[in-house]
Amino acid sequence: MSVDAATVRRIAHLARIAVTDAEVPHLQGELNAMLAFVEQLQEVNVEGVEPMTSVMPMQMKKREDVVNDGDMVDAVTANAPDAQDHFFLVPKVLE
Repeated sequence: MSVDAATVRRIAHLARIAVTDAEVPHLQGELNAMLAFVEQLQEVNVEGVEPMTSVMPMQMKKREDVVNDGDMVDAVTANAPDAQDHFFLVPKVLE
């Protein structure tokens, strides 16, 4: 796939990037090089390759999913302008 000058201008417009006429040939070459690299990557056979989380074999760090209040209720509500029974009191906005 090859990108022409009109496509470069259209991409720049969509990305809201100001591009002068002098910059278009350079950007055209850059975009064509990127697309050529992507086409080259598509030729690689990845059949049977497992997805990786890291280049080093390791287990994901997991923690037990436990619901708690953090034991910091007083500290959390200490800076509230108005609190009652560990809840924030907020003035009524709508009638």
